[in-house]
Amino acid sequence: YHAQPSQGTEQEKMDYALNNKRRVIRLVLQWAALYGDLLQEDEAAMAFLEEFYVSVSDDTRMIAALKEQLPELEKIVKQISEEPKASQKKHKVLLQLFNASDDRAQKRQPIRGSDEVLFKVYCIDQTYTTIRVPVSSSVKEVISAVADKLGSGEGLIIVKMSSGG
Repeated sequence: YHAQPSQGTEQEKMDYALNNKRRVIRLVLQWAALYGDLLQEDEAAMAFLEEFYVSVSDDTRMIAALKEQLPELEKIVKQISEEPKASQKKHKVLLQLFNASDDRAQKRQPIRGSDEVLFKVYCIDQTYTTIRVPVSSSVKEVISAVADKLGSGEGLIIVKMSSGG
């Protein structure tokens, strides 16, 4: 972010610094937009975003051209740092199963019907909540648990997303 060329006129050095700073800001904005929900759960990522915002704010005093990106960065930092809240409106939700196989240290054991699964429930208003249900739960029981947690069962849709990446 603070790369400076060793050669060139002062104007060339300023242009170089401005272009580098803009690229880094754009990268951080894209990263935060793609992984915002995961970043909320990572204290180090949140601390980085807040420190980065302060650094960019400080830089805008010396490089006025960075001011155009500051509101977007501020919006993303505030949006990610807000606590997720369940809304009382109609919800379209996405359930994400936390994959226990991602934890390499965890020993493999057979799944029992009494085991519980943790779901992340994403709402259309970009909030989420979590529910815990037994592995043997039916779709109706999962929907019921989501409705209880959100306070409303109207307009609920279950969507399963998977990705090879």
